[in-house]
Amino acid sequence: MKNNLKITAEWAEAPKKETFLFKETLLTRSKSFYSQKAIKPRVNSILSLFFAALLTACTSTVNSQNTKIKTNQMEQIQSENLDTCILGGGCFWCLDAVYKNMKGIVSISCGYSNGLVKKPTYREVCTGRTQCVEVVKLVFNTQETSFEEILTVFWRIHDPTTLNRQGNDVGTQYRSGIYFLDEQQKEIANASKSAVEESGLWTGKIVTEIVPLKDFSDAEDYHQDYFANNPDNPYCTFVVGEKVEKFKKLFSEKLKK
Repeated sequence: MKNNLKITAEWAEAPKKETFLFKETLLTRSKSFYSQKAIKPRVNSILSLFFAALLTACTSTVNSQNTKIKTNQMEQIQSENLDTCILGGGCFWCLDAVYKNMKGIVSISCGYSNGLVKKPTYREVCTGRTQCVEVVKLVFNTQETSFEEILTVFWRIHDPTTLNRQGNDVGTQYRSGIYFLDEQQKEIANASKSAVEESGLWTGKIVTEIVPLKDFSDAEDYHQDYFANNPDNPYCTFVVGEKVEKFKKLFSEKLKK
């Protein structure tokens, strides 16, 4: 816009300069040297260039405004298609790594929630005294997946029958939980849990808690994308990697392309 205004300003000065040159030349040459046909085309040409530059500046402004409106509309549409859910199923490195591969998942944040401390550190959570649970916050595109589908994966990539434990990871921070954000999520979570119990997918009693989300906070930066950033870590190789492969095998149709 600034460039267009500059161009417009330069063309606005052009008639003044040309008029000055006309006056100087008219003083040194006779009237017979000039004719109406010789002067008018030159003046008309200058005016045409001026109005052309002005029109270009106005058109550019309108196009810029239209582009901004379209961008805002697209962002609004995309925002309307996004939803969020919070899950706990053992070490958050595992859930993070699995859901990174799922179609429709837009972003994932490892964090802590539902404890006695609002923003605990990892060291504090590991003591067990905070009663916080390791969770992942999933932002997903509702046009590509749903909360129900996310839970279908959830019930199969961790053991929901072991209280405060996943494998060798023991502590309240490793408990199984679905932390709903509204009544609709609560209903879907309870219905999904009942369906799994009736299916006999797990022989033991499902101990997954379904409660409102409380005080979510992001975990430290080094916990984010841990599996991707530490592929040679033994825990990643034998625990996280195994769950990722299980997901790919059971849900090949849900893999990101």
